[in-house]
Amino acid sequence: VQLQASGGGLVQAGGSLGLSCAASGRTLSRYAVGWFRQGPGKERVFVAGITGFGRATYYADSVRGRFTISRDGPKDTVILQMNSVKPEDTAVYYCATKNTAISSRDRNDYPYWGQGTQVTVSS
Repeated sequence: VQLQASGGGLVQAGGSLGLSCAASGRTLSRYAVGWFRQGPGKERVFVAGITGFGRATYYADSVRGRFTISRDGPKDTVILQMNSVKPEDTAVYYCATKNTAISSRDRNDYPYWGQGTQVTVSS
């Protein structure tokens, strides 16, 4: 299983950005997918997650109400829509998937990771 995260870039504070996660080697819609981020000098932390078949979503408190995780069915991708971004959202964003449909906030539960995409929010 290989994941590809894309869509990062430079955005001004208050703006929006959408990230996409695609997989090869599996049908992504059947499995839980999580987005994590790692800021400079910080640990990799949970941002948002979606269960297999898209039945439920979960968010870190820091992004709830601003970020939305969803699935694009026809493309079999997972989207992280980031709105009202803040400078503290600056990080490398990673998508990851599990071997079950059950979501988790623990990065150790995810065996498959994408390469990461840089998001930089300017003030």
